[in-house]
Amino acid sequence: MAELPSAVFNDTDPLWTNAGGDSRDMDVNISYVASGFHQVWMMSATVFVFPIIPGLGLFYAGLCRRKSATTLLWQTMGVLGVISFQWFFWGYSLAYSVDANHYIGTLKNFGLKNVVAAASGYLPEPLFCLYQCMFALCTVMIMIGGAFERCRLLPSMIFAFCWCTLVYSPIVCWTWNANGWLFLLPALDFAGGGPVHISSGVGALAYALVIGKRIETNSPTRRVPKFVPHNPTLVFLGTWMIWFGWFGFNGGSTLNASVRTSYVLLNTNLAAGCGVIGWSMVDYIFYRGRFSLVGACQGCIAALVGITPAAGFVPVYFAAVIGFLTAVGVRLCENLNHWIRVDEGMEVFKLHGIGGMIGAILTGLFAADWVSLLDGATKAQGWVDHNYIQLGYQLAEITAIVSYTFGITVVLLLIIDHIPGLKFRVPEHQELEGLDKHLLFEEGMGDYELSETLREAGYLGAGQSVLGDGLGGVQITDAAPSSSSQEQDEEVKDAKVSNETAAAATAADKVESSA
Repeated sequence: MAELPSAVFNDTDPLWTNAGGDSRDMDVNISYVASGFHQVWMMSATVFVFPIIPGLGLFYAGLCRRKSATTLLWQTMGVLGVISFQWFFWGYSLAYSVDANHYIGTLKNFGLKNVVAAASGYLPEPLFCLYQCMFALCTVMIMIGGAFERCRLLPSMIFAFCWCTLVYSPIVCWTWNANGWLFLLPALDFAGGGPVHISSGVGALAYALVIGKRIETNSPTRRVPKFVPHNPTLVFLGTWMIWFGWFGFNGGSTLNASVRTSYVLLNTNLAAGCGVIGWSMVDYIFYRGRFSLVGACQGCIAALVGITPAAGFVPVYFAAVIGFLTAVGVRLCENLNHWIRVDEGMEVFKLHGIGGMIGAILTGLFAADWVSLLDGATKAQGWVDHNYIQLGYQLAEITAIVSYTFGITVVLLLIIDHIPGLKFRVPEHQELEGLDKHLLFEEGMGDYELSETLREAGYLGAGQSVLGDGLGGVQITDAAPSSSSQEQDEEVKDAKVSNETAAAATAADKVESSA
């Protein structure tokens, strides 16, 4: 007699116990009754993390130029689809299978096989798996911004799937799997300074390097193009969603609802606030008494990145220091793309790569055992507890992740780019006119749509077009004006002459009255 499908796909046969028991013969919830509040918090934290992903899409769309902004929003949806499938397919197994070696997991949980009701700490494994999927989504979404305004969507999504498989999953196994070599070292990384931020920042740098610089340049003296964000409102909204989501990102990384969790939330908020202060102070000095909204948002993001590896290890006063120093350190790298001659205009490497490295180093300095022991079980020590070797472990983590990520990413990009039909770079004319026009179907908010609207309304004549470089605003090229434009110009001239005549008459009257 053939096995029932449920026995094959749900792993509920009586001889199989690693899934947490057969749900047809027992109540698999019994073992979680006493710790159910941990599940409730982690379910909430999982939902809290999710807004980070569309928040990153809005953040990126606001930073880039209008003609390619909608394409970045589509990439958000693409990453949600592709990486959710990758994590189900084999990403989770490669990262967290219990029989993993020091470097990568096996396919024991391929297709989430055997992920049913077994415990992962206080949590059922499906909940732990979903929470970790949010981290994979965030990491790839951060990294994918490295080649904005010049990359085709299909190769980008294939690259995202492969990158998550060959880069993200192994680094997670190193760092958080109980068998991983960084976990056993131990390198302290509370919520993803290495696997999430350093890897995504370095991956974005490699992405931009291999794809090449954008065509446009608004100054012949610049080594790479530089444009002002086209919509600070989107940047602000995206930052707000990211800050909100980080409470789940860091707060859920305790994997329980303990006093340590509350302390992590406090550290996260304080660090982000101090990051805004630090970045804005530098802006105020460099801009001679003026502030920047986008700069304040970037300061918040940099500080959140810096506190990520440290949130569950450091006292609250050091959290303020970490947030402030990370934001200031990243802000002082303002011209990094110019220095290294890589067109990474979203500044992912600066915000996440360098920010993550600063956070990892400061974690080794400021980690205090009494903070980690707030959950009743974890003990982590840094320099403040005279554990001086910890800084060496943190540097080992940074070196390993940077070198591995950069090398594998470059090789992966070169391989995919040489596959017929998967060339990353769009043709020159598509890049100049904007990706929204050519990569999306009847959608977009770029300058091309504005040009067509103005031309249909008669405001543009033959040969005229709208130029918007994101720096000087929208401009109309010099050409023969349309008939309606000529009429408007004549009306303006007549009105100007009338005003000048009236002003002269008024002046003459005043002279006569005074005489």
